[in-house]
Amino acid sequence: MLNLAFSTRDLARTRFALSPLWELVASVRIIKHPAEHPFFRPWSDEVRPRLAAAGLEWALLADLVPQPPRLIPVFIAPPPTTSVPDIGLELAVLKSTTPEQLRSGLGGRRAPRSERIDALLNDPHRGLAELAETMHAYWEIAVAPYWPRMRSLLEGDVLRRARLLAEGGAQRLLNDLDPKVAWDADTLHVQHRHTQGIRHLGGQGLLLVPSVFVWPRIFSVTSPTWQPVLRFPPQGVATLWERRTSAPHALASVLGRSRAVLVAELASPASTTDLARRTGITAGGVSQHLAALRAAGLVNAHRSGRYVLYVRTEAAEVLLAAATGQGV
Repeated sequence: MLNLAFSTRDLARTRFALSPLWELVASVRIIKHPAEHPFFRPWSDEVRPRLAAAGLEWALLADLVPQPPRLIPVFIAPPPTTSVPDIGLELAVLKSTTPEQLRSGLGGRRAPRSERIDALLNDPHRGLAELAETMHAYWEIAVAPYWPRMRSLLEGDVLRRARLLAEGGAQRLLNDLDPKVAWDADTLHVQHRHTQGIRHLGGQGLLLVPSVFVWPRIFSVTSPTWQPVLRFPPQGVATLWERRTSAPHALASVLGRSRAVLVAELASPASTTDLARRTGITAGGVSQHLAALRAAGLVNAHRSGRYVLYVRTEAAEVLLAAATGQGV
């Protein structure tokens, strides 16, 4: 059991943030061993062939995220300094990692080791630049096409928890984070596989980061070099990979049936050919409708190797939720 001891100052400095870079890192565990993460099979079954087709060399990234995760070095996904950073900002922070931080993150008994990691330690400046470039390419293939939907879920979770804070204070908020987390007597008790004992937050507060790819676990950072972090699954994560194949009548009345069907289909990234096969609309018709939806800000396009994949945007998510009576 990990026990996080709070002072009044820690409570005052506790905050929420999202971290696209952490989602990238956590997703590597699933890509490496998809059979151990059946919950994410709809995602991994789509992404693994794209990574292979792109020919991306990401062995160092894989080395740095061991499975099972004995210890994931903090510098590979440092605690975000803003509430909703973009991937470029977080990768810039990664590239600025000092040699001392690098050695500290990779010097412990439980830290991952390999020849590629040794090369990173021997030439940190070059190694970190190459790692950031690799991670950006991995992001574009594996996470970016899904990020609007993931971000919508994560931001919704933060808003829900903000209401809990308003209704019942910090105690209500912290007791609701996850079944493996409980608040009692100024201490947050976290059921943890590898870390035991009491950690005083030291006035830094706790950074709370909802994360899709940690499910069903809790991940924590209690290094003295970084702000303490608790990463937990958001409520509703089980619905993220569900497919909605029928177009709501209300949405069809506004967009037209074909475009509404395409918006409903694009819960996960798909190519023009895939959409034509699944919907019965001709490939030419799909292309025309996607162009119109993209111009309206309802669809984004991402290149993955030789494929162009489409996915609905956050604006489309709001429209779809309103049309189905689910709210936002």
